[in-house]
Amino acid sequence: MHNLLVIIPSFNEEKNLPGVVAGIRRVLSEADILVVNDGSADATASICRDLGVAVVSHPWNMGYGVAIQTGYKYAYANSYEFLVQIDADGQHDPADIPRLLEPLAAGSCDFVLGSRFLAEGSYQPPLTRRIGMKLFSALIKVATGECITDSTSGFQAFNAEVIHFLTGDHFPCDYPDADLLLVLHRAGFRMIELPVVMHSDEGGRSMHSGLRPLYYIFKMFLSMGVNLIRSVPERPGRAQ
Repeated sequence: MHNLLVIIPSFNEEKNLPGVVAGIRRVLSEADILVVNDGSADATASICRDLGVAVVSHPWNMGYGVAIQTGYKYAYANSYEFLVQIDADGQHDPADIPRLLEPLAAGSCDFVLGSRFLAEGSYQPPLTRRIGMKLFSALIKVATGECITDSTSGFQAFNAEVIHFLTGDHFPCDYPDADLLLVLHRAGFRMIELPVVMHSDEGGRSMHSGLRPLYYIFKMFLSMGVNLIRSVPERPGRAQ
C-alpha cells in the first residue's frame, strides 16, 4: 500500500525501537515511519536517525495524547492517505498491520481498532484494568451502539479523513481512548475492531500503574460526558 505512514509514539524506548522498526519493515517495506519522541531522556532521537526513520522530538514530555496528535498533524501536512499507529514498547506485533489495513484499502471502514481480546493467545492485562476496560466498553455500547472490546488499544489504522479530523481541537489529548471512539462515532466515521496479538511488557511500565488508574477512570468519565453534550463536527460527505 502506497502513501502509508506508521507512527510510533515513544518515551524512553531506545531498547525496543530497533525491534519495532525492523518488524514494521519486514511486513511493510514501502511504508514511511515516523517516531514521535515525546521528550525522552535516552538516545531515542539518535537511534531513530541511525535507523533511517523520521523523528519529531518534543522539547519535554507532553503526554501520549499530544504525542500521537503530533503524528497525525505530520501525516496531514504530508498528505498521507493511510496511517497506522503502533506502540514503541514492542507489545504490538507488526505482523498484524496488513490485516488492519485491508478494510481501509477496500473502503469498507474509516477507522480500525486492534483488539487483544479478539485474538487467541494474546497477553491479558491485570484484572483491575480488564474490569475498567469492560466498564468503558459497556458505556460505549450504551452511548453509540458499537460493541468495542478493547477501548484502550493503541494499535490502530485509519484513512485520510480521520487523520484530518484528529488534527482538530475536538481531539481528547489527555487519554484518547474510549472518549476518542465516542467522538469518532458522533462524527459519523465507520469503525470496526479486528483481532491483534499483544505481547507482555517486559519492562513493566504503564501509564495505568500506581494510582493512575483512579485518575484515568475519573478523567475518562468526565471526558466522555463532555463529548456527549458538546457539538462535534461531522465528517465531510456524511449521509444525512
